[in-house]
Amino acid sequence: MSFKPFALAAVTMALFSGAPAHAQTEIVWWHSMGGQLGEWVNGLAKGFNDSQKDYKVVPVFKGSYPESFAAAIAAFRAGNAPHVLQVFEVGTATMMASKGAIVPVNEVMKQGGVTFNSSVYVPAVSGYYTAPNGQMLSLPFNSSTTVLHYNKDAFKAAGLDPNSPPKTWPELVLAAAKLKASGHKCPFTTTWQSWTQLESFSAWHNVEFATKRNGFGGLDTRLAITTPLHVRHIENLANMAQQGLFVYKGRSGAADAVFQSGECAMYTGSSAAYGGIKRNLKAEAGISTLPYYPDVPGAPQNTVIGGASLWAMSGKKPAEYKGVALFYKYLSDPQVQARSHQQTGYLPITTEAFGITEKSGFYKQNPGTDVSVTQMIRKTTDKSRGIRLGNFVQIRTILDEELEQVWSGKKSARQGLQDAQKRGNAELEKFQKANKG
Repeated sequence: MSFKPFALAAVTMALFSGAPAHAQTEIVWWHSMGGQLGEWVNGLAKGFNDSQKDYKVVPVFKGSYPESFAAAIAAFRAGNAPHVLQVFEVGTATMMASKGAIVPVNEVMKQGGVTFNSSVYVPAVSGYYTAPNGQMLSLPFNSSTTVLHYNKDAFKAAGLDPNSPPKTWPELVLAAAKLKASGHKCPFTTTWQSWTQLESFSAWHNVEFATKRNGFGGLDTRLAITTPLHVRHIENLANMAQQGLFVYKGRSGAADAVFQSGECAMYTGSSAAYGGIKRNLKAEAGISTLPYYPDVPGAPQNTVIGGASLWAMSGKKPAEYKGVALFYKYLSDPQVQARSHQQTGYLPITTEAFGITEKSGFYKQNPGTDVSVTQMIRKTTDKSRGIRLGNFVQIRTILDEELEQVWSGKKSARQGLQDAQKRGNAELEKFQKANKG
């Protein structure tokens, strides 16, 4: 028995109908965004996936920044690292030193046949992820900076002007005292105490947090946090803690939840808390600049970058890097960036995205949302460009431990900072020795 030509064609069509022309190439993306920010990340992946048919980005939540960072190191050693890894800014120096583990952005774009121009990115953001030779190593993604969030309803109840938040530390102390007198049990708190009270504090006052231009000038950098200004500030916060004006709520972003619940009236934290505050706080919130000491010459200068960037891991196939390149291009699209900035409070990573947001009237409709941008788009100095240290994750843990000793009254501000500097410098020496070659 033989098939007639039309019968054979019909059988062939039946066998292959409904089957895709080719399978999608999966791009695995490890990230640390939970809650509302996790929804944002999933939305970005979906937006890219819906925009084309060849690639599928699979976002995978891997826990907190330190947890995902540790998991990625283990995965790379085991030969099964993700294609794209979100790394918080304190891991930047470690990633830069791991040359065999990563593929720089421009190389990824070149392999993917995608035109790349680093000048479209906000300089204060892209500069942090750029090597001394001018090569941008990772893609700026969720970049944030430190701001002061405050509860306008709590301000009204305390007799404070809700549209005139404290701009200086002396003003913040007075506001905290009025909030306490009105019955507030947590007038002021902070998240990420090393980032807000030492790192950004230093840049905002145009003083070094570490030598060698905060680590940009070489691996032989050392901490510089025992100056009279640093001691004065931590001593003031310790006094506030003793008076019940500053209530320490824990490490990392623990204080986000207590502000969003209405328990605390003011806190220094990430500009990226905006989305969560807007969703969860059953009161009107305001955003202001990081407080400063008015008697310090040159203050305020600019705050430093926070958040994270995306690193392409090595050892993947050319077709997969093409998918990564197209995903990077999608994330950098000005319209995508503008929507992300407005939704989350993260900085727009391109100047065009900032322009789109400004022209749309978003900043006028949402007062304070431009604070993070104006704090970062100022001209930087060698002391305020950013902080890039090896073993920074371990150093932040040390600073957490020592500051907790100060807040509890077990150590003086001077002793706590001296001990933190000594222990932190040991970590920097260790990193320097491990990366001499």
